[in-house]
Amino acid sequence: MIGLITGQVQYLMVPTACIMTASGVGYDVELPLPSFCQLHLNEQASIWTHFQVREDAQLLYGFIDRKERDVFRQLIKINGVGAKMALAMLSAMSAAELKMHVEQESETALTRIPGIGKKTAQRLLIELKDKLKNIEVDNTSLELTHQSVAVSDEGNIIAEVEGALISLGYKEKEAQQAIKAAKSNGDVFADTQGLLKATLQQFQSFK
Repeated sequence: MIGLITGQVQYLMVPTACIMTASGVGYDVELPLPSFCQLHLNEQASIWTHFQVREDAQLLYGFIDRKERDVFRQLIKINGVGAKMALAMLSAMSAAELKMHVEQESETALTRIPGIGKKTAQRLLIELKDKLKNIEVDNTSLELTHQSVAVSDEGNIIAEVEGALISLGYKEKEAQQAIKAAKSNGDVFADTQGLLKATLQQFQSFK
């Protein structure tokens, strides 16, 4: 199993990164947005990975923090929670926030995540309580930092953010609403990551 890869970031397109290792092999890795936004084009990175083999594909999921990967692995053990939903959960909130919401039995917080309705949220709270209990996570919220995947045109920035959110399961209207709310104070975002951070924060205030 591929558990950790280290190499140069060759390509970034939300939410996938291509990491070129010293052996000359490039790995396409799909990451939750907070992890993705810590990568810098043409710089070295070490990524903890989960390798998944399906009948139609071999997929690699990556995480900057090993404990975040541990949480991901617990999530996909739950019936009905696939890798896509698990990534959406860890994109909408950090592993520490997810654990906190589970401990507080916050059904509302989980229903803000795309694809999770009230019944699914109730089931997740029950099943995750024991699964996350012994996993220690960083209580410092992950910050989305400025990256070199930035683009100068505001229209391109908005399009990239909207596309990233839709790929994670948010509906087009929901993504557009969150982006609009993030920009409502007149803030100007010079890069995709800045707007992503602000937009994800908006989902926390919805519902």
